[in-house]
Amino acid sequence: MSTLPCRQLHAACATAAHQIADECGLDDHGVAIHDSLRTEGPLAPCGKPMVIALGNLAVRVLALYASSRGQHEAVPGESTGLQASNESTLVSELDELISATYTKFYAYISGGLPRYWRQMYTDASILKFALLYSSYPASASSTGVGTIPDVASVDALIKPLDLALILAGGAGEKRGSGWIHQALALLHETWKHHLGDDRSVEVNEGWQDQPCFSEAEPLTPPVTNPVKRVRPLPMWEFQQFLDGAGSCLKPLVVTDLIKNWPAYTTHPWKCPNYLLSRTFEGRRLVPVEIGRSYVDADWEQEIMAFGDFLSSKIIKPTPSDHDGKTGYLAQHALFRQLPQLRGDIAIPDYCYTAPPPHPDPSRRRPELDEPLVNAWLGPAGTITPLHTDPYHNLLTQVVGRKYVRLYAPTEGAKMRARGEENGVDMRNTSAVDVGAVEGWDGTAPGSRFRSGELESFRAVPFVDCILGPGDALYIPVGWWHYVRSLSVSVSISFWWN
Repeated sequence: MSTLPCRQLHAACATAAHQIADECGLDDHGVAIHDSLRTEGPLAPCGKPMVIALGNLAVRVLALYASSRGQHEAVPGESTGLQASNESTLVSELDELISATYTKFYAYISGGLPRYWRQMYTDASILKFALLYSSYPASASSTGVGTIPDVASVDALIKPLDLALILAGGAGEKRGSGWIHQALALLHETWKHHLGDDRSVEVNEGWQDQPCFSEAEPLTPPVTNPVKRVRPLPMWEFQQFLDGAGSCLKPLVVTDLIKNWPAYTTHPWKCPNYLLSRTFEGRRLVPVEIGRSYVDADWEQEIMAFGDFLSSKIIKPTPSDHDGKTGYLAQHALFRQLPQLRGDIAIPDYCYTAPPPHPDPSRRRPELDEPLVNAWLGPAGTITPLHTDPYHNLLTQVVGRKYVRLYAPTEGAKMRARGEENGVDMRNTSAVDVGAVEGWDGTAPGSRFRSGELESFRAVPFVDCILGPGDALYIPVGWWHYVRSLSVSVSISFWWN
């Protein structure tokens, strides 16, 4: 008989606490056995005090699991007064360590955060999860079915692990993202047992009959200079297209490129209920951009439950929520956080071709080992302002429709590129608000330009297109592009060089 998920999760938590203590140079009783790890180990650059603090917390969490052995007949979630006091103190100390680690993140620009700080954050978050889960017996009844008493408890368990994935990338060797994915899968199985639902249901069964996202388009801009559209090309022919264009490489729409993806067919992302089923009934957390555009003064970011994001920003937006601001899950490495969705898509073969380098030698990046994959999910009206990408981009449309306008690299001087703003390099983003220029957002464009500049920008040549479900837009590196969701939209972008 296979081990129940609640028991597997208890064992995984105890093992993680033991590993963390060992990597911080302590045995299971808190005795120093590998003092050199504090100065030479993977976490050593964090400083000896923080390594010692993490190790001592791991030992104390491990002690909770050791003391719970043989006590599985206890009332689920019930602790003695002393245990509750100790656990409350431990939660506070772990929160302090997590907070202290996170403050270190601000010293580094995006992508430059050292692995040791990311691992420190991840390990402390795993310990917090293990601490919270220690309150629930590994077998709560004679049947061995694990118990989690309420929704608030399961949400509290999910939060530290999702934050570790989102903020720290789940860094670690023996643990890290792999451990987190396994723990969350076991937690989900335990929760389903708790609800009495142990049936095995095919993922695609019945989803086609569920209500889909709205296809309403409040605004549909005209396409005036259409991007060339072709049927799917063989990989060799696409490579010829890249090789033969020289410095005149242009965007290209490939129709029906992804219509064999499960996300488009048997696992339909156009059905909210399917996405909820793959995100722990919508309890998984995701980073959401709040506001019309990341260049607007009132723009902010918030981490919220996926189900709350769908209900408040996609399905039934409420004016009172964030004063009616748009919510956009934008440029998120969704599949690193939610690998259960990874099988619903496939990296197109085109992303393994050899495209030409960036036209500006100073902007060229080292060659990627694998394409960078990001997801974009938002309601009608969400925009990405006029900008350039550091890599070649294949933008695929899974759900809904998007309008894209593109300007050639040769027009870069007319794009009014921003500079450094609040310590952030914004040279890849234009100061021109295309939605304002065209009057799509109800903003008078004249106030944003000096005399004559508006007419001058409107004279700059561009190409544009509307992407529908199944389409893919190839955007050559260096091309400026503005993207606007016309309806509820789900897109996946693939960057490569």
